[in-house]
Amino acid sequence: MHSYKKILLAAAATLAFGTSAVAADKLKIGTEGAYPPFNLIDASGQVGGFDVEIGQALCAKMKAECEVVTSDWDGIIPALNAKKFDFLISSMSITEERQQAVDFTNPYYTNKLQFIAPKSADFKTDKASLKGKVIGAQRATIAGTWLEDNMDGVVDVKLYDTQENAYLDLASGRVDGVLADTFVNWEWLKSDAGKDFEFKGDPVFDNDKIGIAVRKGDALRERLNKALEEIVADGTYKKINDKYFPFSIY
Repeated sequence: MHSYKKILLAAAATLAFGTSAVAADKLKIGTEGAYPPFNLIDASGQVGGFDVEIGQALCAKMKAECEVVTSDWDGIIPALNAKKFDFLISSMSITEERQQAVDFTNPYYTNKLQFIAPKSADFKTDKASLKGKVIGAQRATIAGTWLEDNMDGVVDVKLYDTQENAYLDLASGRVDGVLADTFVNWEWLKSDAGKDFEFKGDPVFDNDKIGIAVRKGDALRERLNKALEEIVADGTYKKINDKYFPFSIY
């Protein structure tokens, strides 16, 4: 009888373990991996950055096992909709155009757009002063869109596949300035490559809401929103924020 009970208990334990293993969420986090300090691939090949750590903190709150998948920026929304990953956390601005293709969570930070140029340059940001200048920005971003909408016929807009390539051309003098996210510019200006450059003028746009994208109608959106509230409330968000920035970006 005892051995029969042991078999039953063992079977029940196995079933319980099996059910819990099956029930554990396994999710894939999508990001670009080329937008420091928000997302990047380090020298060892590991994907990290603010976006990635926030995504991992959200997974911990949702009790989900998560792995990080990278994708080129130009194809990142199609990759999400093709189920290459389950949610996309890659410093993506919430725009009406994108909301036609994906759903967004509540914003997890607010961004600004600001010009940078050589310290030695007389670089003013009014239209008359910018006339004829070559300005770089990353393609398919709020910065690129802002330039096309507001500076058409004023500046020569040069768009790049990655932010890093825009900075390379700025450093080599191929463009007069770059318009990009203030926080990303701030990170580059701290680097050796950016030491001879500085912010020029005030932010030209200061209410760029950044959200996490999911497929249309996916209930994961509400789970992510709840987890975001929790990491803000318990100090996890602030801890990650303070690791990357000496100011709050929430």
